[in-house]
Order: sequence, then structure tokens, then C-alpha cells
Amino acid sequence: MEIRLLVIRTNEQKRLADFYSLLGLAFDYHKHGNSPMHYSATIGSLVLEIYPLTKSQTDLDKNLRLGFAIENFSETLQLLKNNDITFSEPTLTDFGFVTIISDPDGRKIELYKK
Repeated sequence: MEIRLLVIRTNEQKRLADFYSLLGLAFDYHKHGNSPMHYSATIGSLVLEIYPLTKSQTDLDKNLRLGFAIENFSETLQLLKNNDITFSEPTLTDFGFVTIISDPDGRKIELYKK
């Protein structure tokens, strides 16, 4: 089994796509079928999509926690710092070096040194 699709919903799609682009994701802005316009990026066989909130959705889901293993760990941390994005001090864990940041909606993201 593998995860193929992950959808994040927000009321600020562009802002969220710009943020995740700092981590190295390249987004397309498109729609398919009857879907609303949304951002989409591919990570291996996984598609990460950023959709607007549904009509019945009033609150963001801040409980989702994401983790990304990134090749250019030090450079990414410097890029985040240059964009005034705070992160925890990188620490060595059983899974390698990790730092924790929050996306603009408040979701926690673990960044691992690949």
C-alpha cells in the first residue's frame, strides 16, 4: 500500500502554495472535472493538493501533521529564516535530524534531513 493523494483545505490557497514552495514543491494551478481551481504538486507517486474550504466548512483542520524528508536541509532552513519563518532547533532523533515548523494555517510540519 502507498499513499497517492493528500488534500489540504484552506481559505488562502495561494499563500499556502507559496509557503510549501519554499520546501521545494512545484505547484500547478488547475481544475479537473467539476472541482474548484486548486494547487497540485507531485512528490514521487504522491499528489499533494491545496483546495479551498468546502461551502459547509468554516474552520481549518489544524490537526493534520505532515513530515517531509528533504535533500537540501541546511539551505531550506536558511530560506525559511530569510522569509521570517521560525523553526525549532534541529535535533537528532531516532529518525535523523528534524526541525518543526508551522504552515500559515498552523499545521505542524516535520522537516527531516534526507
